[in-house]
Amino acid sequence: MQITVSGKQVDLSDALRRRVSDHLDVIASKYFDHALEAQVTFGRARSFFTCDINVHAGRGLTLRGEGEAADANTAFDDAAEHIAKRLRRYRRRVNEHARDSANRERPEAARQYVLRQEDGSADRGNGEAQATIVAEDATEISLLTVSEAVMLMDLADQPAMMFRNKASGELNVVYRRSDGNIGWIDPGGK
Repeated sequence: MQITVSGKQVDLSDALRRRVSDHLDVIASKYFDHALEAQVTFGRARSFFTCDINVHAGRGLTLRGEGEAADANTAFDDAAEHIAKRLRRYRRRVNEHARDSANRERPEAARQYVLRQEDGSADRGNGEAQATIVAEDATEISLLTVSEAVMLMDLADQPAMMFRNKASGELNVVYRRSDGNIGWIDPGGK
């Protein structure tokens, strides 16, 4: 991690710069492996020192910690504790999200094909029309309620949608009928 230590109207010793660099490296490695950069700015306001720490930890994560104390070391400790607390909270949220998403049921993988019917010239002699695959796409079969499936079908402006029904666990299809109403195919429905 690249650490920049500066002072506004304050002369900083090499010992303070080393302490800041070492302490921020420990915090970053403990909570966030790949922090990119940090700017530490010391200042003087009347009878106390101020310390502002801005850490750019990557992926849009920027943290700020502030501290005030009678000496520069204590001001830094206060600001570093704010940064550590924020990194700890962020790490906990990321871990909880990962655990929640691991326990959540994954949609089933499927393939979606677009077929074009061939004209009679491609007839193979058995009187049946043949189809050619025009497009192929990976898709998911989500676990939804019927109303959620209808809503997603409307939002995606699709004529039909296959889904796994939350209530029964069966594969179902909702589709837009030619009269404008919605049709629902439930093979396990009674």
